[in-house]
Parts: sequence; C-alpha cells; structure tokens
Amino acid sequence: MVLLTRNDLLTWYLKPFLIPFLFYAAVKSEKFETKKWLLLALLFSWIGDCILLFADKGEVYFIFGLVAFLIAHILFIFLFVTQNSENRNFKKPLFWVGLILVFVYLAKLLSVLLPSLGDLKVPVSVYAVTISIMVVMALKGAFNWQNNSKYIVLIGAVFFVTSDSILALNKFNTPIPLATFWIMLTYLMAQFCITFGILKLNGK
Repeated sequence: MVLLTRNDLLTWYLKPFLIPFLFYAAVKSEKFETKKWLLLALLFSWIGDCILLFADKGEVYFIFGLVAFLIAHILFIFLFVTQNSENRNFKKPLFWVGLILVFVYLAKLLSVLLPSLGDLKVPVSVYAVTISIMVVMALKGAFNWQNNSKYIVLIGAVFFVTSDSILALNKFNTPIPLATFWIMLTYLMAQFCITFGILKLNGK
C-alpha cells in the first residue's frame, strides 16, 4: 500500500522494517540444510538496507551498503550451490544460452556505467559480477532443483538484478522517473520470491 502512494521518502524509511518479516518466517520454519545461508543472506541484506538510508550523507555509506549487499549475494550463491539437486551431472544446453545472455547484459550495463563511476569502478564492477553469478546459480537451479518453486527463486534473482540495475543507472547515468518506486518494488519482489521459493523447495 505504501508503494502505491509513491511516497518515496516514506517508502525508503520503511525499507528496513520489511526484511525482518521474511527473516522471521525463515527462522520459524523447520530446520533444513541450507537454512543458515538463507538467514545470513537476509541478515546482510537488512544491514545493507539500514546503511543505505544514510547514502545521501556521504559516499562512504553507499560503499558500506554495497559491501553488505555484496556479502548477501555471496551468501545467496552459497545458498543456491548447496541446495539439494536432482542431477549432479549437469548438461543443459539452455543453461549455457542463459549464462551467455546474463554476461552479455552484464557487459552492456558496465559499458554504460563505467565512464561515470570514477573511483567506484572496481567495487561496482565486482558487485555486478557477483550478482550476475548469483543469477546464473539460480538459473542452474531452475534446471536442476526438485519442484516448480525453483522458478520462483529464479524470478527473485532476476528481480534483484532489475532493482540494482535501476538503482545504478539512476545514480550514475540518467535519472529515471519514479526510480525509488521501481527500485523498492523489484527489490521487495526479489527478497520475497527467493525466500518463499527456498522455503517451498525445502518443503516448508
């Protein structure tokens, strides 16, 4: 409802209160093998949310927020890699097509952003590569995990890339109309889809 009001300031300040609901749902679920990775990824996402509230106070807050989300995405990668698979001998031609498309998109996005990144070229590039790997692992899971909830996880990963792409383009390239609204909407969908999908994959 708050998103629908398009009140950017209110939406932004409510952001840190949203991840705890997903964290609580994961905590209350029964134990499963990859639960710790999900909880840690949500925790560092929440830390990133809190730090980025102060991004307008100085670039250092943006950098620390970036680091927190970088750690979150690394944890999501561990989560996806260690999730139970149906097939250990992975040979899926469509996966390789998807992988190529992901890294073509990454290269195109960085070619647009790099000229205006200044001292942030390296950290932003590392972050972009990491989130791309996260999407690739979710894509692999969509071919390899056990039930249709795997597609929800993949959709969540794509939403994450969408959210971060809008944020980066709006901040470093060209202002995007209603950027905060679209960033928040896609971010919330990303976190919800990944959390819900993982819990369903593990029968929770």
